[in-house]
Amino acid sequence: MRTAEGIADAGIVVGNTYDKYGTRNPLARLLVHGFENSLSELVARASPKTIHEVGCGEGYWVIRWTRLGFNARGSDFSSKVIELARANAAAEGLNRVSFEARNLYDLKPGDDADLLICLEVLEHLHYPDQALRALERVVTGYLILSVPREPIWRALNVARGKYLRGWGNTPGHLQHWSRSAFVRWVQQYAFDVLAVRSPLPWTLVLCRPRGGTFVSFPTSTSVDRWHDQYSDGAHIAR
Repeated sequence: MRTAEGIADAGIVVGNTYDKYGTRNPLARLLVHGFENSLSELVARASPKTIHEVGCGEGYWVIRWTRLGFNARGSDFSSKVIELARANAAAEGLNRVSFEARNLYDLKPGDDADLLICLEVLEHLHYPDQALRALERVVTGYLILSVPREPIWRALNVARGKYLRGWGNTPGHLQHWSRSAFVRWVQQYAFDVLAVRSPLPWTLVLCRPRGGTFVSFPTSTSVDRWHDQYSDGAHIAR
C-alpha cells in the first residue's frame, strides 16, 4: 500500500509517515497489532452495517472494512491523500469504494453512518474543539476516536532515537493528551463514552450521543467470534 510519507497539505501533515501496517519491525508490528485488536473489538461492539472514516488518509481501514463486507467509505480534507486512497483501492480491485475530499469541519448530517471513525486525526488539528463539535452535529449512531497516548508516545520515539529535536514529538502532532485527559475532553461534549481501550501507545474511545437511544452491545460470545474474523489478516489482500 502506498503511503503519504509525511507530505503536507495546507500546512498539515497528512496520512502516515511510513507504512506502519506493513512494517517488518517486530516491535512496531507488536504495537500495531495491539491497536488493530482494540479497534476491531470496538467496531464489533458497535456492530455497524455502514462505516464512514473521517480522516481516512491512504484508505487502509476503509479498504479493509470493505473487504470484510461493510459498506465503508472515507473522507479526508487532503485531495492529495484521497488520490492515494483511490489508487490503493484500485490496486485491490475495489474501484467502487467511495473516497471524498471533505474537510472534517464541514461535516453535514448526510455524512453520518452507523459508525463514524476518526483515527489519529485530532492530534494534527489546530482546532480540535471545532472538529469535535462538527462530529457532535452529525453522529447519530456510534463514534470511535483514537489519539496517541502521551507522554508515552514521545517517550517511545525518544527511546528509538526518533524526532529528538522535538523531544520525540512526531512531525505534525499539535495536540497532546494523556488517556484520562482525552476521555475528560470528549465527555465535555454531547457524548457518552461507552468504552476506553489503551493499546500501547494509543487511546481509543467508543462513544454515543448523550441521551440517544441505547442499543445493547452484542453478547461477549458474538463479539469474540466477530473479533476473531475481523482480526484475521488472512482476510486482507496486501
